Amino acid sequence: MDTLPHEKQIYEYIKTIEHLKKQNKDNPLFNSEIQRLEQKLEELKIRVYSTLEPWSRIQISRHHARPHTLGYIENICDSFRELHGDRCFRDDRAVVGGLAVIGGVKCMLIGQEKGMDTESRVERNFGMLHPEGFRKALRLMKLAEKFDLPIVSLLDTPGAYPGLEAEERGQGWAIAMNLREMARIKTPIIVILIGEGSSGGALGMGVGDVVAMLEHAYYSVISPEGCASILWKDSAKSKEAAAALKLNAEYLYEHNIIDAIIPEPLGGAHHDPKVMYERVKTFIIEQIDILKSISKELLIEQRYLKFRSQGEFFENKIEESETPDKPSDSNTN
Repeated sequence: MDTLPHEKQIYEYIKTIEHLKKQNKDNPLFNSEIQRLEQKLEELKIRVYSTLEPWSRIQISRHHARPHTLGYIENICDSFRELHGDRCFRDDRAVVGGLAVIGGVKCMLIGQEKGMDTESRVERNFGMLHPEGFRKALRLMKLAEKFDLPIVSLLDTPGAYPGLEAEERGQGWAIAMNLREMARIKTPIIVILIGEGSSGGALGMGVGDVVAMLEHAYYSVISPEGCASILWKDSAKSKEAAAALKLNAEYLYEHNIIDAIIPEPLGGAHHDPKVMYERVKTFIIEQIDILKSISKELLIEQRYLKFRSQGEFFENKIEESETPDKPSDSNTN
């Protein structure tokens, strides 16, 4: 497992403990010392992982061993039948979707997939959707609505694909269409951010009745690198941008952008994927059970109001005395 910068001290402790165990496996005199070091290791982990900076958490969300959509499909679904294509252009491999059974509950599961190695990442376009990817997702959502199936949408993308061919095929239109249609779909929609949630690439599949985030996922109008390039003309300022964007789960929950935070194993989901799979599965089943009791009309109204009420607005009224004087006729030509 690759070591992230904030984990270096932790792995030095682990190496020391493993060395002591190997060198003294037949010497019980060192057992107490090893136990003392193991206790200090647990305390160190708690201290390091509870004080992570936003940039460190973004690194966790991007870790190559972090569970992706395909991992969740394999581990939380009793069965899964993948469906392909947008019926207009082609099958976008950055989106995986199909009919699923989760804990005995039938649903439509759709997720963004980055890939786990070089070959699969190229195939999946690193999780960056083309317009046909958004159309594919919407087609499956409409199919779910037709058969009265709840929808589960897993988000994990650095953003929609910004290439020329995507723009030529209507990238902005595809995202806007998804926003409008997802607001109208008459079946429960559960959205979970499992990793990166950047820009319109995430929002184009992110309108739902419940929006949840994994503890170390992030959700932002732009990636930290993109923000740094625009504001400071320097992508090396990504760390500062990550802090300024307020993109972590706690801040978004506080401002009602998301509805729930799903805790991750200590250090991140990649440290114990099985635990993460179980937590996500439990959350999905619980939310479907709650949402299915709400009438379709009320469901759509609540979803609309949920997104309309997001954000804070401030109005500054200019007093009459503060109104700038009009220029006199003598100063005009």
